[in-house]
Amino acid sequence: MDRTPSTAEKELLARTRPFATQDIARAGWNIAATYGALIVAVALAAAAPWWPLRVAGTFLEALVLVRAFILFHDFMHGALLPGSRVTRLLFHVQGLLTLTPARIWNDTHNHHHANTARIAASAAGTFTTWTTDTWKKASRWQRLAYVIERHPLTFVTGYVGAFLLGLCLVPFLKNPLRYASSGLAVLVHVALSVAVWRVFGPGVYLSAMLGPLVVAYALGVYLFYSQHNFPDVEIREDSRWTHAGAALEASSYLHCGPVLAWFTGNIGYHHVHHLNPRIPFYRLPEAMAAIPELQNPRVTTLRPGDMLACLRQNLWDPEQGRMVRYPTV
Repeated sequence: MDRTPSTAEKELLARTRPFATQDIARAGWNIAATYGALIVAVALAAAAPWWPLRVAGTFLEALVLVRAFILFHDFMHGALLPGSRVTRLLFHVQGLLTLTPARIWNDTHNHHHANTARIAASAAGTFTTWTTDTWKKASRWQRLAYVIERHPLTFVTGYVGAFLLGLCLVPFLKNPLRYASSGLAVLVHVALSVAVWRVFGPGVYLSAMLGPLVVAYALGVYLFYSQHNFPDVEIREDSRWTHAGAALEASSYLHCGPVLAWFTGNIGYHHVHHLNPRIPFYRLPEAMAAIPELQNPRVTTLRPGDMLACLRQNLWDPEQGRMVRYPTV
């Protein structure tokens, strides 16, 4: 098996490195602005005098939580003030509070980056992708499990399935010593939920804690799914797989306006991020604008039609070289 990058791919990666540098002032401002916005959103969701404002606060808080997660995600990649003890403490605490403990996140997400669009790789840290041949050979129960994993309801319930169970409870039960932080995250989450319910009441719990988490995790899971499961994605066998190829051909660019780009922490520049995950989120647009090879990406949007198209990408057909829907018979 030869997955050695070509000279062109090495040169492309080298041209991204100038953007993988820290700007302490910009990083600090982005962290402060994000947590400032989160405080405002929580206050609106919890204490607004008019219930429609609380609902608005719920959705605003969910969007800011997505952005806060991207900051955590960047820190884990070493792309956001990695040498700062303050940010290390901040994001490790955030990871516990938001059901993304650092140990399990690093283990699964690093595997994802190292194996994106490689059909032979295990599905740790990502969605399972079968070939049409695998589907034909699978049992009825195996097919059902595959369909459930990729079903829209699984995204909607991502708070429980992907985060509470997938990143916390299940890893802890399988390996309590390695994933002790995952067990701690569950305990902290349950204790905090009970405290908010008892001190502030069920209304505040629903509008300022449970509601934002459910919405944020559903959006986050869909974004993660759609940026590697879209109509013109290309999945390769081991012999043809390279890091740069996976970044450019199997990681999409989410085309959206500046407001949504702010809330999603520029994660829409996913092809750039996968090419060099050490580029801070606030420099991803600069890298794309400066490097011609990054300016013709595979594009997705959050328009209903494009979302439906992503959700219909179910199986990889090696003969056609594209994703296809489930067989009708």
